[in-house]
Amino acid sequence: MSLSGDGLQPIESIREKVAHLAAGGYLPHSGGRRGATSDLTIDETLVLHSVGWEPVELVCGASSFSIPAGVWLWNQGEITSASYAYAGALARAVASLQGECRAVGGHGVVGVHLDVTVERHLVNAVMVGSAVAPSDGSRPPGQPFASDLSGRDFALLHQGGWDPIGLAYGASFVNAPRRSISVAMRQTSQNVELTNYTEALYAARESAMERMQSMAERLSGQGVVGVRVSEGTVGFARHAIRFAAWGTVIRRSGRADRLGEPSMVVPLRDESTAFDAASLRGG
Repeated sequence: MSLSGDGLQPIESIREKVAHLAAGGYLPHSGGRRGATSDLTIDETLVLHSVGWEPVELVCGASSFSIPAGVWLWNQGEITSASYAYAGALARAVASLQGECRAVGGHGVVGVHLDVTVERHLVNAVMVGSAVAPSDGSRPPGQPFASDLSGRDFALLHQGGWDPIGLAYGASFVNAPRRSISVAMRQTSQNVELTNYTEALYAARESAMERMQSMAERLSGQGVVGVRVSEGTVGFARHAIRFAAWGTVIRRSGRADRLGEPSMVVPLRDESTAFDAASLRGG
């Protein structure tokens, strides 16, 4: 597929940028900004430029939220303190990420990588992504967006008339109900479903997805894309089931759709490797 469709820069312009990357190691910025540092690939950077955007700087957000002592005892229902700590750590990390983006003049962050660790007494959340901005040097918005979209996915959404407006997430930690002694004894030598863990997983999933969707609605979004989930038991409290979901909230913009039609590119250079037919005889 060629990158020379409607709404994309001519292929010759992209070749010039590739040559510049090879010579100088970064792409020039408009508006007198210095060269960017980002974790975007060369392909992603060039596709961003093709829709009028460019990377600005690598930004980070991090937060640690405490979990009160004693919450991991085997009780019934959701472990709300752990669920709130997870949400609080992500909220502070996103706020820090957006703060750094605002400080470097970015309009938003793409390609956010999320790393969350849950320990007995705290939740650690670290987010790293690339701040981006329009190449025309337009004024940044008051609140930059954060998204885990790749540079290519961001460009495709932008072309299709959609804008990312933020990250939505939800998490839930639920205690698996205890089995009675008689049930545990009967199941010791059998292959059976552990319904207490199954029920806990469904309960955690329901709460986490509902919280993520509610957050998207509070952001006035029209959908969540690129949703990722993480689930399983908690290592130091194996009776507890965790489920977390996060994704990028999107909203229809005022731009008209301008997705270009794909075009077939036929190379005129034969790159097939010649070989000696006699070598196929073996021996």
